Amino acid sequence: MLLQTNLVKIAGLITGFILLLVSICASVVLGYTQTSWETAINALTNFDGSNEHLIIQTVRLPRAATAVVVGASLAVAGALMQALTKNPLASPGVFGINAGAGFFVVIAVSIFGVSSLQAFTWISFLGAAAAAFTVYFAGSFGREGLTPMKLTLAGAAMAALFSSLTQGFLVSNEAALDQVLFWLAGSVQGRKLELLYSVLPYIGIAFVICVFLASKINLLMMGEDVAKGLGQKTGIVKLMTAAVIILLAGGAVAIAGPVGFVGIVIPHIARFFVGNDHRWILPYCAVLGGVLLVTADIGARFVAMPEEVPVGVMTALVGTPFFIYIARRGFQK
Repeated sequence: MLLQTNLVKIAGLITGFILLLVSICASVVLGYTQTSWETAINALTNFDGSNEHLIIQTVRLPRAATAVVVGASLAVAGALMQALTKNPLASPGVFGINAGAGFFVVIAVSIFGVSSLQAFTWISFLGAAAAAFTVYFAGSFGREGLTPMKLTLAGAAMAALFSSLTQGFLVSNEAALDQVLFWLAGSVQGRKLELLYSVLPYIGIAFVICVFLASKINLLMMGEDVAKGLGQKTGIVKLMTAAVIILLAGGAVAIAGPVGFVGIVIPHIARFFVGNDHRWILPYCAVLGGVLLVTADIGARFVAMPEEVPVGVMTALVGTPFFIYIARRGFQK
């Protein structure tokens, strides 16, 4: 743990907020169309309908806001999954939750022709829930019951299964392929505020519940017998935590598609700074997750200029080496 006292942790969190604000400002200004800080300020305070002002208000600002919400949601969901499963590799991507949500959305588009934003939200939640429960039960088979290794293998298998089924549906439906291909790679490009507004109430409720769950998760991490001995209803805590994970991961996928690795990288960084207290881990994850995805999105604009790559590609470049490091360290213990 790098930050020892509560005062220092508060200072660190404030520093994180400042970094987040700086990254949002950079996201609004930087891109293929050259703009300045003055132009950005004028677009928000004195809109004149020019091309630069339109780009800032209707493209870059919604894009930055979407990246903040998606990054924060995936990071907090990853921290909760790692706590709930006691698995350092747990995340919505690795455990197939993102892939399951994406698969359900693709089925809705390719078979049923769904295009409603609100419908996308509920379908994504349903897919996330189906994937989560499938992985949990698959990882529970056998005499040893649920173990971190079995859970990881079950998650990887379910992620591969949902991804294969998704590709199979898209190969047979070219119209759906054109509609969701870029979304499936994980992207915040072209996302409108209306789409963000459709999932924000559910994500907001999940974050509020996290405030009350943090101390209970700390008890649960001490062992189920200890938590029960202190009067905690562990079954209810686990159920509420699972519901929050589904809301956060499903909402993030509904907005931006299955963005990977944020839920692995950020919780470990947060624990490095503040230790194992989830009263600090969760807010740090929310801030640092937003910073990571916003900065990754900025990089996605320039790495193949004048074209853009999906932000999911950028997070994979960062997250894959980190995943390998955590896997080697976690399973060599």
